Amino acid sequence: MIENFRLHVFRSVARHLNFSRAAEELLLTQPAVTQQIKALEDELGVALFDRGGGHVQLTPGGRALVPFAEKLRALAEEASTAVAAACGQQGGELALGASQTIAQYLLPALIATFRKSHPRVRVTTQSGNTDTMLDALVAGRIQLALVEGPDRRRDLQIEHFMEDHMVLVVPPAHEWAGEEVTIGMLREEPLLLREFGSGSRRVIEQALAARGLRAKDLKVSMELDSTEGLLSAVEAGLGVAFVSRWAVRNQLALGTLRLAYARELKLARWLSVARALGPDTGGGAEAFRALLLSGMLEPAPRRTGASRSPRASA
Repeated sequence: MIENFRLHVFRSVARHLNFSRAAEELLLTQPAVTQQIKALEDELGVALFDRGGGHVQLTPGGRALVPFAEKLRALAEEASTAVAAACGQQGGELALGASQTIAQYLLPALIATFRKSHPRVRVTTQSGNTDTMLDALVAGRIQLALVEGPDRRRDLQIEHFMEDHMVLVVPPAHEWAGEEVTIGMLREEPLLLREFGSGSRRVIEQALAARGLRAKDLKVSMELDSTEGLLSAVEAGLGVAFVSRWAVRNQLALGTLRLAYARELKLARWLSVARALGPDTGGGAEAFRALLLSGMLEPAPRRTGASRSPRASA
């Protein structure tokens, strides 16, 4: 059972207080979102949003509708799950959050595998850095968060589901390409990092700290808020960067980036799935979590060019 679509659109606009962001989330055009809200306002006979002053705010009528829209969403979800269960299937909605590397490079394949055995589950996704996704989980906006980096939260249950490795990427003509890189060499080269709050950044900082390198010892030239931004900056010759093995496969195949080998650093990390504390709630979230933990959702071979000898790529 699918909830009233106008209420679905209303909830998205109310959450973001931004028609453009709601349109992106819903995969609609902004005029289509505006049309749905106008139709709902006409149906109820009240304005739900105040669009004056360049900002979108809920009106008193809009604020009154929010809890009922949430209750109707939950009821529709419960009904869909019950119908699917009566037919021996999982159903309902599964709201996933994922840190950016997982969302871009792993999540589509994971969802495709999951839906082969759970076709009636409607999956929605959000992405952001690790801290943002864990905060969304605590706030109840998602049911599971797939994140990277060390788990520092004690208000969530966090379980490892897949090992990942960070690799050092450099421009193809860089003197480090295909070569062994020492800790001392890393002190002198411009380094590109993800923003604070990124799980990838925490893994790198901890690995460097274990070898006696602190942030102030490094020549951090730029901080970027996406892995794609890091890769583009390295291609442009702005520095070197550590990224997930998953992120750089296409660039390595095309020859637009090369690997260097910082073997003194321990850059293996676990990708993890987080959920709220408490008993299992069943449904699509538990089915997806169970598949992740079974190890059956590995979307590609575990080994990449990072495991070859230093001279293999020279």
